[in-house]
Amino acid sequence: MSENNKELTAAQMLYEARTVGRRKREIATISKLLCIREEYLVALEKGKYEQIPEVVYVLGFARNYAMELGLDPDEIVAKIKQEMGLVEECCPRDDSADEIVEAKPAVSVAKKNKSASNKNNFLSVASKYVYKHWKWLVAGIVALVIVILGIVVIVNLGGESNAAGDTEAVATVVKEPEYKTEVRERFGTENRANARIIIQAAQESWVKIEDARGNTVFSRVLVPGDVYYMPEGDKYKGTFGNAGGVDIWVDGNLAPKLGVSHTRKSGVLMTPEGLMPGAEVVVE
Repeated sequence: MSENNKELTAAQMLYEARTVGRRKREIATISKLLCIREEYLVALEKGKYEQIPEVVYVLGFARNYAMELGLDPDEIVAKIKQEMGLVEECCPRDDSADEIVEAKPAVSVAKKNKSASNKNNFLSVASKYVYKHWKWLVAGIVALVIVILGIVVIVNLGGESNAAGDTEAVATVVKEPEYKTEVRERFGTENRANARIIIQAAQESWVKIEDARGNTVFSRVLVPGDVYYMPEGDKYKGTFGNAGGVDIWVDGNLAPKLGVSHTRKSGVLMTPEGLMPGAEVVVE
């Protein structure tokens, strides 16, 4: 980080990168390129992060905006986290707390003795009650066991009658790949049963999927662990704000990386043949 940047906020750095110098650019142009609303880019340049719905979107939009303007995305994200109070600060040791504890040992001992006395009284009352009503307690326990056994038998009988139907339903679900990152949240679950292509974010990355007419069917900043199930068909193309930050699985196999981390990749043909050239086509 340069000395000049240390004195600037993340908002000031973004604004100056866009407006100062020979390469002045309009927010509207960048908004269309990144598929991020103009008001969100304005909020980033003014430091009004509360105008963006969630923290994950603030950081994701800021990272993509910084890369587009030629700034260091990690520096911008770090500054925003600090400005939003997301960075934990170490608190100095308060020696006065030790003095308070040492100044009142008698009170602490008294509380402990009172707690022990209350516990002994409770145990004494409970033991007397059990001794007096042990027959009813035993009868209640036996009745509860009989009820539980009856429920188990009924459930098992119902499970056997539906075994064939359950087996058929399970067979229609596509087997999940062995993800490298623990799954955080799933998107496009309506496509899950038949999805041949599954996208998972290994790093924070903006992902947009368009159909053959250029209509957006999915656009979101995925954080590590997020999964998206692609719809069936050979008419979809993808744009990735962080090409090296996503893992793409085709028929359960990991496809080659689209590029290195923090590079933009657009016009990616989202088909098994386009993602894994030379792979054998699976015939349904």
